[in-house]
Amino acid sequence: MKTQLYSFWRSSAAFRVRIALNLKGLDYEVIPVHLLKSGGEQSSLDYAKKNPNRLVPLYIDGTHTIHQSLAIIEYLDEIQTNPPLLPQSAIDRAWVRAVAMDIAIEIHPLNNLRVLRYLMKTLGVSTEAKDIWSQHWMTLGLESLERQLSTGTREGLFAYGDQPGLIDICLVPQIFNALSAKMTMEAYPTVMKIFNECMKLPAFINASWENQIDAEGSNPLAPPQE
Repeated sequence: MKTQLYSFWRSSAAFRVRIALNLKGLDYEVIPVHLLKSGGEQSSLDYAKKNPNRLVPLYIDGTHTIHQSLAIIEYLDEIQTNPPLLPQSAIDRAWVRAVAMDIAIEIHPLNNLRVLRYLMKTLGVSTEAKDIWSQHWMTLGLESLERQLSTGTREGLFAYGDQPGLIDICLVPQIFNALSAKMTMEAYPTVMKIFNECMKLPAFINASWENQIDAEGSNPLAPPQE
């Protein structure tokens, strides 16, 4: 029986889990949850019974449900050990987790859809001010990531060594967001080198926005139209 992933095509957190499932070669069914339509399908009573925090992703494996993308990813890494998403040594695992959290906990929440909607709809922030807010926090986060990934000794083809892992899983959705926000990325050559390496792999390509069954809109990686 397939496991189920409640997902939204543009959700960074759901994107991370899709990548991890693909890297692990696990079969799963995507169940779309539209975060905007009709006030957000995640707010329905039916979905709240499954996931009380009314967010995506939600992963269902048999009778077990898991929310929060990093918890789901570590669960997948424990039940399917190959390929590993975390290093063997304790200190390297701690470093990888810390950098992944820099993305998933420090950068992403400040640009989360519900935060941006609250800024605009409740606090009356203009679209221009909302975009300034988003780019400010993404810039600070990407500057930190570039310093960490370019000055350490752990980088290879990917953020840690020559196999994709937890940092890469978190990094790619964040770069999609930055590109969609029309940010210039020249200041982050190491970050973009890793991103481009990831986007050569089917696990990342198949998890990306435009390849989801509920996809809408344009692909930020596509060249601009003439």
